[in-house]
Amino acid sequence: MQHQQSSDWLQVADYRLHLRQLQPVEPNGQRVLMLHGAIENSRIFYNEKGRGLGCFLADQGFTVYCADFAGRGQSIPAVSRSFNHSQQQLIADDIPALIRHLALAGPVHLVVHSWAGVVVAAALARQPELVPLVRSLVTFGSKRCISVQSWQRWLHIDLVWNRLARLLCKAYGYLPARQWRFGADNEPAQYLLDTIGWIRGEPFADPTDGFDYRSACQPVRWPPSWHFAAVNDQLLGHPRDVQAFLAETGLSSGRYSLLAKSAGQLLDYDHISMLTAPEARQDHFPLLADWLRVQ
Repeated sequence: MQHQQSSDWLQVADYRLHLRQLQPVEPNGQRVLMLHGAIENSRIFYNEKGRGLGCFLADQGFTVYCADFAGRGQSIPAVSRSFNHSQQQLIADDIPALIRHLALAGPVHLVVHSWAGVVVAAALARQPELVPLVRSLVTFGSKRCISVQSWQRWLHIDLVWNRLARLLCKAYGYLPARQWRFGADNEPAQYLLDTIGWIRGEPFADPTDGFDYRSACQPVRWPPSWHFAAVNDQLLGHPRDVQAFLAETGLSSGRYSLLAKSAGQLLDYDHISMLTAPEARQDHFPLLADWLRVQ
């Protein structure tokens, strides 16, 4: 491992967002902010043994910051009945605060997984003055709507996410995804409720104040971007839904790659393994590091 790990926290309103800093031995002067998706935390990008995309990029000289969203991971306080948090707070407050904090020393690369791609696009469309602070945008398995029809969708989305999760939020005051073993971390109740309409295809507008993100995306001059989908991601980031999200936001002008053996990869990747599989260190991780260096 050619980097050191440490923790810091950023105060936003009455809560603190945890930032795991991966500091390279020989920094190249470029910084990366990594943002995680739903029912997970920033550990999708790193661990203490040096595995994960965040650790790989740090070993390549990038200074990497892996953020935990409010209530998740090591952010303070943890999600509970007494600490709720909405998707709009994440879009309008937290993501802008993180970008501005790290961009004090110059623009940063954004690397995001799954639902984080949606909320990042919304944040940049809502506050386009943030766009110059973003050096590049990289998404992994990001989609807004799940259009695929399958038994997996019926079970995991229609039954668990849209119905069971609502009942659990009423019972616990938050979504206990970790205890119920259908996610790596728990979610605030309001955040869960805010995602449901978008996932099932309702307009890309804010459920709190009606802000039209779809229209706001159209004039945005997006930074250079690269978008990854996985051939075995048949639900949470189906390649078709990833491409639909890119078309809706105007991000389709960026680069797109399907991670599959048929495209020359060592593995047919899925929604999680695209960031965690050992083979990724030989497949797309080095290509991404090279691309980031020249942006």
